[in-house]
Amino acid sequence: MDVRVSGVRKEFDRFPALHDVSLEIKSGELIALLGPSGSGKTTLLRLIAGLESPTEGKVFFGDEDASLKSVQERNVGFVFQHYALFRHMTVIDNVGFGLKVRPSNTRPAKDEIRRRSSELLDFVQLSGLEKRYPAQLSGGQRQRVALARAMAIEPRVLLLDEPFGALDAKVRKELRRWLREIHDKTKHTTVFVTHDQDEALELADRVVVMSQGSIEQVGTPDEVYDKPNSPFVYGFIGESSRLPVRIENGTVWIGEKSLGLKADRPDGDGMLYFRPHDVELVDGSNGCIAGTVVASRRVGATRRVELMVAGAEERIEIGIDADHPATELSGIAFRPRHFRVFARD
Repeated sequence: MDVRVSGVRKEFDRFPALHDVSLEIKSGELIALLGPSGSGKTTLLRLIAGLESPTEGKVFFGDEDASLKSVQERNVGFVFQHYALFRHMTVIDNVGFGLKVRPSNTRPAKDEIRRRSSELLDFVQLSGLEKRYPAQLSGGQRQRVALARAMAIEPRVLLLDEPFGALDAKVRKELRRWLREIHDKTKHTTVFVTHDQDEALELADRVVVMSQGSIEQVGTPDEVYDKPNSPFVYGFIGESSRLPVRIENGTVWIGEKSLGLKADRPDGDGMLYFRPHDVELVDGSNGCIAGTVVASRRVGATRRVELMVAGAEERIEIGIDADHPATELSGIAFRPRHFRVFARD
């Protein structure tokens, strides 16, 4: 099922939570809505679900305007961060709940509901736990039950709001892999909300990066990581360092020294962004950035050092080999391998 959000604006008590948002989701895609708290990602998900109505704009399911339709009429499956399972119901009754409350003319027979629920529990690898109650399950098991319940109604669109947010890091990683496998088998059109960039990059076919109620960038995980189109995306997706620079005749300068880096920007002040791990150390000749080490720490197989660079208002972080002899107050010179220059705010 294709989903299209067209020119949507959403206000709460005159506070704009979404500003003229448009987005096209292809049938069978797994889409991540990624952004910090307050970026509007959950509001957008709830508008797609029908849990909120747009102040302006429309939401289409296929060619059908779904903007004024209820959650039930849209036939969406919704998975919440904190499971929202019924504590007094067994696992199998939780899974079948959405089918049991359907209008009588579309409600399957009791035996069919139980059969379908059992098949889904087997699908999410929870066979044998049918008679348990949610309190008797682990967090990861509860989230699998919640997903089975959402899929039981054979939804046109599957929506997940921070589905792994309440789980510890190890379980989150296991469930991320499992959810991708489930999606590849079922091919549901799926949209999930997360603030975890690793989760979005690992799981999604495309990532929708949001900030302050607007969409900053939409692209594949490789596109938003390797080709961020704004300072916000560069700083939010992955780690980044930045330096104030000046552009003269398409060349990047820091202070009175040319870095020998080319930037396709008009002359004037700019901000150089680069990944801390994506630098090469040099001998301190022209065409480099030189700094003084003010802190150093071991991070796995590498070492992260913080540098004070002349003209920079904040420390610059780069990655070096773990056995590099850098100590506090020693000098390091480097050059970024890949970078972007944006206009300076």
